[in-house]
Amino acid sequence: MEETGNEIKALINLLDDPNDDVFKTVSENLVQKGPDVIPELEKAWENSLDKLYQERLEDLIQRIQFNTTKDEFAFWIRNGGQELLQGVYLIAKFQFPDLKFSEIDDPIERIKKDVWLELNDNLTALEKVKVLNHIIFEIHKFSKNSTNFYNPQNSFINQVIETKRGNPISLAIIYSEIGQRLGLPIYGVNLPKNFILAYRDEHGSNNLFEDQAEDILFYINPYKSGAVLGKREIDYFLKQQKLDPQKRFYLPCKNLDIVQRVINNLINSYDRLGFTEKVSQFEEIQRLIPQA
Repeated sequence: MEETGNEIKALINLLDDPNDDVFKTVSENLVQKGPDVIPELEKAWENSLDKLYQERLEDLIQRIQFNTTKDEFAFWIRNGGQELLQGVYLIAKFQFPDLKFSEIDDPIERIKKDVWLELNDNLTALEKVKVLNHIIFEIHKFSKNSTNFYNPQNSFINQVIETKRGNPISLAIIYSEIGQRLGLPIYGVNLPKNFILAYRDEHGSNNLFEDQAEDILFYINPYKSGAVLGKREIDYFLKQQKLDPQKRFYLPCKNLDIVQRVINNLINSYDRLGFTEKVSQFEEIQRLIPQA
């Protein structure tokens, strides 16, 4: 172990070598060693006053963190994207590498408990949604960020929880996560130019993604403070947007579809801001998701 530590320190000391080939070889070697070398890189940064050397260290740390999160995200995909919150947490971690899962999980759990205190088995589905709306939008003050709609922070789940402002899909993710933790059958619907939720009949088909539109009791729009919609409103919206109605616009979608949509929003946001490096990074992440 001591030999390994000495080897890492020796490699880090070579990062200020003026020879580009030496620097490239050393950098790749350190990147291959993964996150275990980050503490030594950070220590070297703190002990140096050389600006170029510090920049090289910062770049290495960022590359290692990016690769580590990318591996975690690829593993999440390979396992079928079972936990939606884990997926959007990893997306946020690309931007905030020190982010802990508990920083998003704990606040959602607290909101869930607040809703749970107001629920009982005698309430109808609509009454349960009314309780959810009251706790999420009136007590905890979540709302749409209409003044800065294309800000990337609207797509990072930790930022949405912190600012309580988000876009349609981020608010829907928080809403459905709270609902599902309470045993309520609330799932995302990948509606173009919007994102809504479906409240399914608890006694409907066991297959969530079956073509069973009759299993949907109603729809919820978290971007409009949890407004309840019927199929007619979806029909009208699609007509307004000059889009042909398709079955997938009315039915629950998979977690991978939701995460893909979050990444698309980030690519669009960073492209509008002219952050080409961020666009490239999230396009690289997007390519990990299998295309239908």
